[in-house]
Amino acid sequence: MNRTGTRVMLVFGDPIAHSLSPLMQNAALQKAGVNAVYGACRVPKEQIGAAVAAVRLLNVWGVNLTVPLKEVVCPFLDELDPAAQLIGAVNTIVNRDGHLVGYNTDVYGVRRTLDLDLGFDPAGKRVMILGAGGASRAAIVALCQAGAASLGIANRTVARAETLIAEFAPAFPKTAFHACSLSSLDLGNGLKKADLLINATSVGLKGDRFVDFPWPALPDHAPVLDIVYSTEETSFVAAAKRHGHMATGGLGMLAAQGEKAFELWTGIAPQEWLMRSCLNAAQGKPTLLPMEGNLLAGMIGS
Repeated sequence: MNRTGTRVMLVFGDPIAHSLSPLMQNAALQKAGVNAVYGACRVPKEQIGAAVAAVRLLNVWGVNLTVPLKEVVCPFLDELDPAAQLIGAVNTIVNRDGHLVGYNTDVYGVRRTLDLDLGFDPAGKRVMILGAGGASRAAIVALCQAGAASLGIANRTVARAETLIAEFAPAFPKTAFHACSLSSLDLGNGLKKADLLINATSVGLKGDRFVDFPWPALPDHAPVLDIVYSTEETSFVAAAKRHGHMATGGLGMLAAQGEKAFELWTGIAPQEWLMRSCLNAAQGKPTLLPMEGNLLAGMIGS
């Protein structure tokens, strides 16, 4: 680790103003005594190549990526971790003396939030995923690696869901796949036997919502994960709760993937629960570190 000067980590995305990553990463860096700072940069999709070149030129220690950059960044990196290569999307870059390695810590994030926030074990279960983009790809790998019995992929364009299935099915022969549209009738039929529902679309990121979603078709026991995160409860999570389902947004997943990224960059694990506590505080919820409340408040206010 370079201790001669302050190292820099960044998150790239477009939009990026809503990102809570700087809040939790800077708190973790300060707590761990790491001489580094984490900031946010708006990077339009067409400028990702120039942004990666800047990472090399300026010796940026590491980078997180969010929409719409996770997939388009791959050709500009020197190496992809096997999971990132399988997913075809990167959310974390580690700079090893100019050699840029891409990882996807969203896989860990999905598994961790299902466990901690929903108490859900995917083994032998049937799951419906909404969306066929980068977030969906990470969820597919996480669920299949955990032994999910079947995965339904629902997308506005069914052909894209079918293409995704054709890509992943050979890698996970023990999981059954099927595709459907987002129409109320088609999706409703797919939801009837689901044990878990995941929203991996961008619906809700800008305050929009699904219209005529077939909630009555989803079994009462099925929990709901909305990968979209916000300091406010998303419309999808709120709707799920109104229909009697245990539901959580993507803040837990954000914290978990951030913890794994932090460890990849620094070689040390952040203090347990610290990132989640920062995100809870941003939502106005109690922190998970009551004995260190004053320190945490100072980190968040700085």
